[in-house]
Amino acid sequence: QVQLVESGGGLVQAGGSLRLSCTASTRTFSAYRMGWFRQAPGKEREFVGAIWGSGSNPVYPDSVKGRFTISRDNARNEVSLQMNSLKPEDTAVYFCAATMRSLRLEVAGNYDYWGQGTQVTVSS
Repeated sequence: QVQLVESGGGLVQAGGSLRLSCTASTRTFSAYRMGWFRQAPGKEREFVGAIWGSGSNPVYPDSVKGRFTISRDNARNEVSLQMNSLKPEDTAVYFCAATMRSLRLEVAGNYDYWGQGTQVTVSS
């Protein structure tokens, strides 16, 4: 069982930045592929990005590419999501997730562990 705890959410004006962090309780953190998702009220959970265990080849959807950056520190069991040039439509609860499976990382159902989420609100 892996516990994930997100932090760093908050209220920011459009154009601003936030950095989310997710800490995992596992001794094998580097074996997990880590993903970030978000969910706005009344909408489905949306893929925001993912990173492989080694920290290589992060992937992003077009909606955040060039604005969001995922990184990880395996020594600290931490994955981060740097969000720049935030827009009101980025407002959502953001979740980190973990999986060891070699499946499509943009699919929420392919993750086995989820954090409780952290609220990000971007005002216009």
